[in-house]
Amino acid sequence: MKKATFFILLLLSTTLSFAQMVESSGNNPSEILTPKKAKKKKKKKRKKYKLPEIDLTNWKVTIPKGDPKVIEVSPPEILDYATNQTLKPFMYNDSTRGAIVFHAYPSKTTRNTKYSRSELREQMVSGDNNVNWTFEQGGNMKVKMAMDAVSRAENGKYHKVIIAQIHGRLTNEQRDRLGQKDNNAPPILKVYWQDGKIRVKTKVLKSQNVIDDAILLDEAWDDDKGHTFKQEVGFGKFTLEVDVEDGKMVVSLNNQEFAVYDSTSIKRWNIFENYFKVGNYLQTRDEGAFAKVRVYKLEVNH
Repeated sequence: MKKATFFILLLLSTTLSFAQMVESSGNNPSEILTPKKAKKKKKKKRKKYKLPEIDLTNWKVTIPKGDPKVIEVSPPEILDYATNQTLKPFMYNDSTRGAIVFHAYPSKTTRNTKYSRSELREQMVSGDNNVNWTFEQGGNMKVKMAMDAVSRAENGKYHKVIIAQIHGRLTNEQRDRLGQKDNNAPPILKVYWQDGKIRVKTKVLKSQNVIDDAILLDEAWDDDKGHTFKQEVGFGKFTLEVDVEDGKMVVSLNNQEFAVYDSTSIKRWNIFENYFKVGNYLQTRDEGAFAKVRVYKLEVNH
């Protein structure tokens, strides 16, 4: 009888001590951490950092800042973009998603344009704008990206953003023959993020009879009607691929939808040099407008 009473008192004492420990710690019994649980919880709190799969050796960036001209950063300086204080507001790592974010808002613009950009420009020779490619030589660009955030217009629709381009360029000889101040030529391809969908626009000749240097002029070309892919990408990841060969251009979305261009206009575009562009070219000057574009992977081959 005395032994039974002793064990009952011991059990009550242990239970009371445990309850007091729980009360003083402010935890429920189920929340008390054993060494194993504490280790697991600590592991969960550790953030995983990811870096984008992008080699910037053959890219320069333009940002909407500078006086009197916009700032352009080429290799090798661009390789240190993550610590570049000038670039940081417009080009920076999202290390939780493994992407470079390109941020733009209405501000400084480049010559011949009215909109601002935070955009990469291909350089076939690192640091040199004078070596480019023709459609005869061909090129392929594959990029995984996503719209991070974008403002809305007064009508409630999202502002448009050009996320990729193939831009034409005059050779120095062509520039001099035309008497132009720079090498600027029309872009043969513009890829838009528009209301959550991907839209493609190209150039077409106004007249197939144009000859000689007249074909080099902006006035010789017009915009086509455009093509909008059926898939809605919204703010999710998508893969865009542009493949160019002599007389043909193919734009694909997620390797599921394809826009094929093989018209006479495309065939005659071979007279121009070209370079790829990718990033954030915001298509508005509305006050308070902005856009942020994430780029995860970027590959170019010629």
